[in-house]
Amino acid sequence: MVLEALTNPLRAEARPWTTFFWGFIYATAAVFLSLWIFAQYASLVMVFLASLAAIPLFYNTTRIEEEKDLQLDSETARLNEHRKAFEFLMFLFIGMVAAFTLWYLVLPASTVQSLFNVQSATITGLQQHVIANVARGGLFSKIFLNNMKVLVFCILFSFIYGMGALFILTWNASVIAVAAGNFIRAQLASVAGTLGLGTISSYFYIVSLSFVRYFIHGIPEILAYFIGGLAGGIISIAIVKHDFGTKKFEKIVLDAADLTLLAIGLLIIAAIIEVYITPVLF
Repeated sequence: MVLEALTNPLRAEARPWTTFFWGFIYATAAVFLSLWIFAQYASLVMVFLASLAAIPLFYNTTRIEEEKDLQLDSETARLNEHRKAFEFLMFLFIGMVAAFTLWYLVLPASTVQSLFNVQSATITGLQQHVIANVARGGLFSKIFLNNMKVLVFCILFSFIYGMGALFILTWNASVIAVAAGNFIRAQLASVAGTLGLGTISSYFYIVSLSFVRYFIHGIPEILAYFIGGLAGGIISIAIVKHDFGTKKFEKIVLDAADLTLLAIGLLIIAAIIEVYITPVLF
């Protein structure tokens, strides 16, 4: 497979930042292929194609991490090895967000409407949901429980479909891109209205501010989803390899349980930041 030959987990661990560019390329290719072949359904086809391109890297990463579980006896050592995978997977995700955001901003309005209509509808629904919860109180619990639901989906999709969590994570990348794109457009309009067209430094500041706004709580949240997806994938591969019911399988289940607890802890941190810190800063 061509994409499998282009990069692999060992290269990614050595230079994790390079996966940012692969994520950008995967998302960009998905944007134009979906518009070219399935324009009417581009919103979802784009997500499917981008996640499909990342499957070789994610699958090989899961397989290698499962082998590390069997080789290492210390849970601390296993988590430290997993950390290397989480680093380059996060760069992959950020690359996808950057690509989706760029094309959301530069493509013609009619094309953007076709390409991101489902994501825009999702954001509108989330905003209405948040407003309703603010009125009733309990916003923290609502956000945390919603994020927990996504985490459960990531674990189950990875366990049942192998690479299913990738689709959920790529979908989240496209939704974040639309939210960030809307924020950038609103800020640019504000700058243009008060200061004129603005300078390059103004554009850079607004784009940076947009990514900080969404990634300040998005990084621990997305990292939690990657951890959950990896946990489900590790167990799935162990069962396929006939390790079920052995001491090896018990070690893998223990590691997956630790990863799941770590993911839940990150979701708690992400919800605290989103509810109590982000509104103060922005």
